[in-house]
Amino acid sequence: MKVEVVIGNIASQPDAQAVVNSANANLRRGSGVAGAIHAAAGAELEAYCRPLAPLVLGGALTTPGFGLPSPRIIQVRAPDFLNNDQLELHYERAILSMMDALRIHRIASVAIPAIGIGVFRFPPALAASIMARVRSEGAAANPTLRWVRIYVTSEERRAVSASAFGAVHEGQA
Repeated sequence: MKVEVVIGNIASQPDAQAVVNSANANLRRGSGVAGAIHAAAGAELEAYCRPLAPLVLGGALTTPGFGLPSPRIIQVRAPDFLNNDQLELHYERAILSMMDALRIHRIASVAIPAIGIGVFRFPPALAASIMARVRSEGAAANPTLRWVRIYVTSEERRAVSASAFGAVHEGQA
């Protein structure tokens, strides 16, 4: 499985079968990744999600992509670093839930943000190490998944994630 870490806009991925959203409990448009994905997907996404909220901490939910180039969005709820106990456990559950959704929907290509490190303030190095470990452990259970592209917002965060994943530096996307 190929893993790339890039600086770019996760909401405009024409070659990804799914985009992962770092969602809030209410599955509503927020700031950061959730705001960008909701803006690009359109009002239909929030209307679709309204009856499905709240999303359980560490849970994942798959929705249509609506206005995105990707046909699916996997909504993942990571813990808020300042307001949760058992942070690493909840973060690991969120990544496991995402991996399960990718397997269930037979996703071969996915764009993933550095989940939880923006608005939810999860430490980037800890998030990257947990995500890399869970992805590595779950790779055999999902032979369909061919490539993962991780989106970050700075060169510093790209270096942290690339180091954790042993990933290819692919520049900006």
